[in-house]
Amino acid sequence: MALTINTNVGAMVALQNLTANNELMAKTQGRISTGLSVASTKDDSSSYVIAQKLRGDVAGLKAVGNSLNRAKSVTDVAITGAEEISDLIIKMSAKAQESVDAIDTKSREAHNRDFMNYRDSIATIVKSADFNGTNLLKSGGGDVTALLTIQSGTAAPTVPPATPPAAGAYVPDTLTVANLSLDLGGATITVAANGKIDTMASATAMMNTLNTTKDALGVKLSELGSASRRIATQISFNTKLSDTITSGIGNLVDADMAKESASLQALQVKQQLGVQALSIANQSPQTILSLFR
Repeated sequence: MALTINTNVGAMVALQNLTANNELMAKTQGRISTGLSVASTKDDSSSYVIAQKLRGDVAGLKAVGNSLNRAKSVTDVAITGAEEISDLIIKMSAKAQESVDAIDTKSREAHNRDFMNYRDSIATIVKSADFNGTNLLKSGGGDVTALLTIQSGTAAPTVPPATPPAAGAYVPDTLTVANLSLDLGGATITVAANGKIDTMASATAMMNTLNTTKDALGVKLSELGSASRRIATQISFNTKLSDTITSGIGNLVDADMAKESASLQALQVKQQLGVQALSIANQSPQTILSLFR
């Protein structure tokens, strides 16, 4: 190699090596500080794009989870109210049964008062079974619809079943729990809002009404229970799916901290050696002066 003043090849090579080492060190420090081996599309376009799509899926699943949790809360409130109403119907039946017998007037009046209190309690429960503006027990209180997945389906399962969608119509992948309408005097709770058992005849008629009500209410309770189990199953699946996808994202883009730590230490040593090599290379032109002494 020629010995020149204008071009110091050794210094240029040393500088190139030092610059390359510093770039590697900066990338390693970036991976350590972020915990990501792929923090930008500049690092690995394929992995970054896949990770971004999966992050979108996780965000979508969070929205699905929120929707399912709301539906679960609405349904749980309805179940609590419906079960309490079922207990009240049983108590009303007992009072009506006692009033069918030939009993004295005071006893009949006492049974009727208890009956009316139970009857009015049903109205109060129906009115109060509201969660976030939705009341599945009150007629007109609305249905509750929950997202099931982040993908679109072709039909929406409904509990109880609703009118099927038109052929080819777009329907989000959802689960709907329909309103039960447990108001007094309705199709399910056929006991009138002013129903009484103040006579033997009215008590006998009420027994028939209550038997019909118990059967109809049992169907509604079964539907609510089925919907609640479906929602709970979907919540569990949604949580597991979100965790699995999040783990997959980590496998794609998370940095191996032990590996990065070892790499950083090696690069720091190379940096120190590179600085020394550059210093030595920069001193080589000084040897030219000795040729002229």
